Amino acid sequence: MDRRTAISRVALILGATVIGGDLFISGCKNEHSVAGQTVLNESQINYLNEVAETILPKTAASGGAKEANVGAFMKTMVRDCYSAEEQVIFFSGLEELEESCRKMNGKGFLESSAAERKKLLISLDAVVKEDKKKNDLLKQKEAERQKTAQAGGKPNYLKKNPPASYYAMIRQLSLLGYFTSEIGYKSMGYVPVPGRYDGNVTSHI
Repeated sequence: MDRRTAISRVALILGATVIGGDLFISGCKNEHSVAGQTVLNESQINYLNEVAETILPKTAASGGAKEANVGAFMKTMVRDCYSAEEQVIFFSGLEELEESCRKMNGKGFLESSAAERKKLLISLDAVVKEDKKKNDLLKQKEAERQKTAQAGGKPNYLKKNPPASYYAMIRQLSLLGYFTSEIGYKSMGYVPVPGRYDGNVTSHI
């Protein structure tokens, strides 16, 4: 699957703009400097593979996110396509995820069972969905404010959108990394030849 199609598919599934999507499509890198970590290490890649596997587990019919090594994909995306602010949110989020897991399960994510991991991510997913509702309402109010300001001939200053949550980032990257992998194609019955895609093939996602 090409990058643009993958971005569109993930955005449709999650109902949100994919962070770093424009740079991912163009193949460009985000040029910036930031204090602190900007590149995932091997331990973090393995950790994220386990998180992503909980989101997209292996089935009898298809491989999961860990087999697709989406953690390595996340390394490239966070390094090349995320802004400095987004990188800070992402890396601090890894610590927050582990802390949340210890509070809920009394142990770290890697030590937790599949059921415990799933329970944690369901709770984080609920927070993301609630935040999205609030942010959508704020955007609607901001659009109305801008319209009123323009009608009155007043200066119109765009308010900055609230930053994305770290788990929203992880969830997006898990799906995007999976959809752009060979394993991801196969799970959807995708054949990369024009005119050969069967829209009736059932997806396992």
